[in-house]
Amino acid sequence: MEERSLDRTQRILVVDDDPAILRLVKDRLEYAGYEVVAATSGQSALEVIAQRGLPHLAIVDINMPGMNGFEFCKAVQQFTDFPVILLTAVDEEETIIRGIQYFAEDYVTKPFSPRELVARVERVLRRIGDFAYALDPLIRIDERLAIDFAHQQVTVENQVNSLTPTETKLLFILMRNAGHTVSTDFLLRRLWPLDEVFEDTLRVHIYRLRQKIEANPTKPMYIVTDRGQGYSFLQTHTSA
Repeated sequence: MEERSLDRTQRILVVDDDPAILRLVKDRLEYAGYEVVAATSGQSALEVIAQRGLPHLAIVDINMPGMNGFEFCKAVQQFTDFPVILLTAVDEEETIIRGIQYFAEDYVTKPFSPRELVARVERVLRRIGDFAYALDPLIRIDERLAIDFAHQQVTVENQVNSLTPTETKLLFILMRNAGHTVSTDFLLRRLWPLDEVFEDTLRVHIYRLRQKIEANPTKPMYIVTDRGQGYSFLQTHTSA
């Protein structure tokens, strides 16, 4: 197996309370060219995210002490939308269906093939697409705007403002697709997967987010409307 070459190293968060599994998955993913950070519980994984920034993808066990895998996924899905692969010994049909429907892009049962796991990681990342910005704890967009997803904050002209979980997740999805239009239907499905929510609700959140990050919300330079299609986050900006 040849080592994978990446233009920009993608970060994988592995969450499992079994040290042997953590070591196996970490070694295999690092050999494949990924940056890997590890955590032994859901709570420690949240702390890792706060310290290191968001991952491009997480591999998460379900049965862990304290905060289990589903609870961890619920927590992060409140404010972000990075993909998850569940890696677990639980092979009950109802759990698998629940995991795929509500929490994960893929579901792998233990024992597993490390090579297959890497292939599944690559497949999910290809489908999701690469993040247009480096996922540092504080992502600096330009001289006036920086974003801290883990703490749900933006810094605008040196002034720190809090974001709601929905605003944070909305901004993450738009930034993940920076330079491309994200359809209204896609945003509604990702932001409110279990609820029937209409476009007017999305417009309200777009409006409130613009109020917090734009120099002139009526002439946005970050989040622009593509009429009849959706919204896009611009990768390059001009002075207001």
